[in-house]
Amino acid sequence: MEIELIEGDITAQSVDAIVNAANSSLLGGGGVDGAIHRKGGPDILAETRKLRAAKYGRGLPVGQAVATTAGRLPAHWVVHTVGPVFSATEDRSELLRACYINSLRVADELGAASVAFPLISAGIYRWPVEDAVRQALTVLRAATPATLRTATLVLYGAETAAIARAVATT
Repeated sequence: MEIELIEGDITAQSVDAIVNAANSSLLGGGGVDGAIHRKGGPDILAETRKLRAAKYGRGLPVGQAVATTAGRLPAHWVVHTVGPVFSATEDRSELLRACYINSLRVADELGAASVAFPLISAGIYRWPVEDAVRQALTVLRAATPATLRTATLVLYGAETAAIARAVATT
């Protein structure tokens, strides 16, 4: 699987699946989650409400992933995953890696050939950018999906993109 790092807007990616750094409610929020719900339109919210009613009444657990339509986004699907909040006193790296592992699995099961990820947990959940990139690349580099051919890490802002490129080359 080819791995790309780009600076950009996750909601503008023309890929088969876009990964949403969702909150556990699946009902939209701030950051990436809010942008995906706003730009994707009401169809995404309608499907996440059905998921909450049918299977995730208490919300989607951290590290798990589930798919919905992409609504008006240029993708076919949105894969929602809940990242862990960073803790300086507890190692939650395994949960962060699980977000990428489970999102790749869901996208692969959908038959996606391309998937775009935000830098999960590196925003409001305060995960240090350098380590967030390392965790993402550890999973993406080890992945052997059946249908996925390209995974893109979409980095928001020039500073984050520069950090990610530096980490990727070490």
